Amino acid sequence: MMTESAILLLPIIITGLSPLFIWLFRNNINKREAASFIAGILTFASVMTFVPQVLKGDIPVYSLFEILPGIEVKFCADGLGMIFAIVASFLWILATSYNIGYMRSLKEHAQTRYYFCFAVAIFGAEGVALSGNIFTLYLFYEVITVFTYPLVAHHQDEEGFAGARKYLVYLMGTSKLFLLPAMVMTYNLCGTLDFKLGDMMTGIFPADANPVLVQITYFLYVAGLAKAAIMPFHNWLPSAMVAPTPVSALLHAVAVVKAGVFSVSRILLSVFGVNVMTDLNLGFATACFAAFTIVAASVIALTKDDLKARLAYSTVSQLSYVVLGVAMLTPSSITGGLAHIAHHAFSKITLFFAAGAIYVATHNKKISLMSGLGRKMPWTFGAFALASLSMIGVPPVCGFVSKWYMINGAVGAGYTLFMTALLSSTILNASYFTPIIFKAFFEAPAAGTDHAHYSEAPMTMVVPLCFTALVSVFLGLYPQVFIRFIQTIKGF
Repeated sequence: MMTESAILLLPIIITGLSPLFIWLFRNNINKREAASFIAGILTFASVMTFVPQVLKGDIPVYSLFEILPGIEVKFCADGLGMIFAIVASFLWILATSYNIGYMRSLKEHAQTRYYFCFAVAIFGAEGVALSGNIFTLYLFYEVITVFTYPLVAHHQDEEGFAGARKYLVYLMGTSKLFLLPAMVMTYNLCGTLDFKLGDMMTGIFPADANPVLVQITYFLYVAGLAKAAIMPFHNWLPSAMVAPTPVSALLHAVAVVKAGVFSVSRILLSVFGVNVMTDLNLGFATACFAAFTIVAASVIALTKDDLKARLAYSTVSQLSYVVLGVAMLTPSSITGGLAHIAHHAFSKITLFFAAGAIYVATHNKKISLMSGLGRKMPWTFGAFALASLSMIGVPPVCGFVSKWYMINGAVGAGYTLFMTALLSSTILNASYFTPIIFKAFFEAPAAGTDHAHYSEAPMTMVVPLCFTALVSVFLGLYPQVFIRFIQTIKGF
């Protein structure tokens, strides 16, 4: 049941105003950072007010204004949107604490611009999460792209600008070339851009819609949502690693890539629906691309000695878990895929937080030079180990839950190919994460290397990364935290 609710605008208003306050307090760093903290807490609290209503099966909606018949700026809070909205707002609070430790320790320049753009990116993420139609999703999707560009180019050197250009060309180029035409075709075929909320089965396309045009529209959407980093539209993501590590965490765990896989999931389930996807065999084709991405990106990750580069290709692989789970179109696989939006977020932000803490403490990015560091930074590497277990899929960490549901869905549907891809990726994940942990804790430092003066990074960095690692374990023990939202959607 859908109910009109203007309170739905509250997270949008808070995140929209927060950059203004950050800019107003630009000359007082304590107030500037406090504004980010307060905005994060208020946003999370406002999102949580919708939880009881959504879990009862109600869907609050609110139309802000209409541009053309069937095209509105419209917001909603359903089970799918709540997963992304909760994750983005909650992790913003922890990211702010981490930002303070990182930016102050390294005495980074342009910190006000950094915090401003960071806040606008969260505004875009909340807008994507709470979008009630494709048009609104598109607007906020582009907000994320535009305001994360300065974050990727933050260092303002040749490498930074090159990475940021590639980032912008990939994401803006694909959205204009593919996503915008897909939206136009959807409007012509359906007469509306509103999502089919609370029902993943039927979608919005009329029964008499030309199947060829529906198929073309679908593949335009998949190509246009390059933030999901499905190969071959993935190369922007490793290039964006030139950004400061907290930005990498934002890109890989909170706003950018999660907006991509969330949008793909939303389009598959709330625009096309399981029935149309099955009838036109669209799910299988998408799952094949996702399965290839999972394995290929994991193989590439094995070759990287730079820690952030290895984590970047790990992200490319892990994002396609979400797409694969949804594209297999079984209740179990969809549950695993959607749950992985949250599960991957907490685990991957831990890994990037740890990478940043290692860099702040040692100015080292190379895995080959991390021998023995675990004994000097036990909290950081301990949290890294826990999050790595989640990526591999070891119980009781939350990554295991996602894989369990997806493999169960693949077996139930007879998809041996996709089950093999998931199991292969588990082996590959173990192959590129366990050597890092082994070197850190069990290898002696290389000859001539002095680790005596190394210690943990500032507590404003270490506490958030330890906390997110513990949340990963908590979600593995109590997976219903997010699965309950998925089960409110008709079809489960």
